[in-house]
Amino acid sequence: MSLLDLFRKKENKESVQDAVEEEYEEPEIYSGMRVEVTSMEGRPLFAGKLMSPMRGQAELYQYTEGEVPESEEPLGVRIRGFNDRKRKAVYMEGTIAPLPKHIWKVEDLHVVGAGNDRAFFRLETNLPASITLFGGGFGGGERECRLLNISVGGARIGIDSQLHAGDKFLLKVKLLEDRDTSVMYCEVLRAIEGKDGTYEYGSRFLELTEADQDKISQNIFAAQLKERNGR
Repeated sequence: MSLLDLFRKKENKESVQDAVEEEYEEPEIYSGMRVEVTSMEGRPLFAGKLMSPMRGQAELYQYTEGEVPESEEPLGVRIRGFNDRKRKAVYMEGTIAPLPKHIWKVEDLHVVGAGNDRAFFRLETNLPASITLFGGGFGGGERECRLLNISVGGARIGIDSQLHAGDKFLLKVKLLEDRDTSVMYCEVLRAIEGKDGTYEYGSRFLELTEADQDKISQNIFAAQLKERNGR
């Protein structure tokens, strides 16, 4: 076997090893990751942000209402986050103890898995909404539509008018009766086969601030919690 053949064999072996390591790489957790916290039995507790994770410790900044059982001992919890960089859900476990100002100290934090589950971050709906198309569409007025689902990154709408990829519009919708109407600047990404003679479009949100994203996350969690409690 020539020296060149040996080099190629080694290179191919390293390429396969790199691919295996990449496939099974532990999902990254980072400060600012949006998370849902549940009991070990799966009961929703609250949504928030995971802050300053390091060496099995972190803090949770709670930004939704929740009912956490009182305990003198740290409470074991499951934490589900979403890695925006790798577009994967990340599953963690640990224990939490209360700190002032709706902050929780997390210890024994460790990753137990990852997947493509986005259930917490995407709310399936069928809510009345309206859009205002930029560029003079609809005669400059609003057009009624249905909000079919929503996530922190975008929304899917159903409408009886044809849109095109790249069209920009303002979406107005009230996710909960006791919440203010949400207004989001959107861009059509793709058309989806609709039902009952309507068109369906997947869109992304544009120019959302961190506060806007947090507000959408809060409303999604509140709506999902209401749905779960009503079952």
